[in-house]
Amino acid sequence: MSTFTSFSGLRAVCLDLPSGHPAASAAVAQREATLTKPPKSLGRLEDLVAWLAHWQGHAPPRLDHVEILVFAGNHGVTKLGVSAYPAEVTAQMVANFAAGGAAINQLARAAGAKLRVIPLSLDQPTADFTQQPALSESEFIAAVTAGYDAVSPDCDLICLGEMGIGNTTAAAAIAAALFGGGGGERWAGRGTGVDEDGLSRKRAVIDRALARHAGVRHDPLAIAAALGGRELAAILGATLAARRKNIPVLLDGFVCTAAVAPLAKLRADTLAHAQAAHVSAEAGHRMLLDEMGLKPLIDLNMRLGEASGAAVALQILRAALVCHTGMATFAEAGVSNKPADDAEPKVAG
Repeated sequence: MSTFTSFSGLRAVCLDLPSGHPAASAAVAQREATLTKPPKSLGRLEDLVAWLAHWQGHAPPRLDHVEILVFAGNHGVTKLGVSAYPAEVTAQMVANFAAGGAAINQLARAAGAKLRVIPLSLDQPTADFTQQPALSESEFIAAVTAGYDAVSPDCDLICLGEMGIGNTTAAAAIAAALFGGGGGERWAGRGTGVDEDGLSRKRAVIDRALARHAGVRHDPLAIAAALGGRELAAILGATLAARRKNIPVLLDGFVCTAAVAPLAKLRADTLAHAQAAHVSAEAGHRMLLDEMGLKPLIDLNMRLGEASGAAVALQILRAALVCHTGMATFAEAGVSNKPADDAEPKVAG
């Protein structure tokens, strides 16, 4: 269970983090050097296995128990015309998840992961953040706690995603507040597919919100409360819990990345246990990943949310792991692990 009840308590937890298990990742690297392939020829796949081992604390790592957590929340700012869909769609999509009809249901099944959808007070949208903080301190802490407590300690990996009409506006506002460089003009994208007028409204709303909450720009957690939403706060909480429980994380798209950006601002290495699953088609995502030093695993022009990119990237982790555990060593296969003496021509001189 979480142990924080205020910004100050949460901040203290964010700064007190385990560092992983370097012996486990070293063991992975040692085995990789013996497998029947040229050194580093599987590229980033080899690094991913070592990363899994480093955070799980055992070699080889496991992907037997993987959970996809999708948090859902509603945003009061939707009343300002920032989305192509009404707020009611959030609850309707949660029902679709429950019925097994969404993309993430199919992708979770294909990836061998357990899907859990966690709605957060859908009947209580956040406040209009152009007028007041989206969430009070107590509301924000409650949502962070819900995410923190949702992480099962026996998970090998968690994939994080979200559902919430209006949440790309919240994500863009958080990114702009944390990293600056142009406000709504730089960070706002089309989200669910707004037209030009909708995009202009979205940019203006973000700029009004940034001006309204300029006084908390120095505090990443206060920014997350003032400009975010319950599902973003829950993603922050789940990511923090995973770090403290030594569980690696796959982050989904723009909203997920913005949700955890305050953690990176509080402590630069907070997201060492997390990988960016993909870079989405949402305008600000690639810029945000660059700002945070995260390198996405895939780039498929996706922008659905609901952990869909993370579920696809999970298949890459599974591919990396089966190569590591299933390949023969040079000794087992009877293959020479030394280059031929004449592999390169000798130049006299």
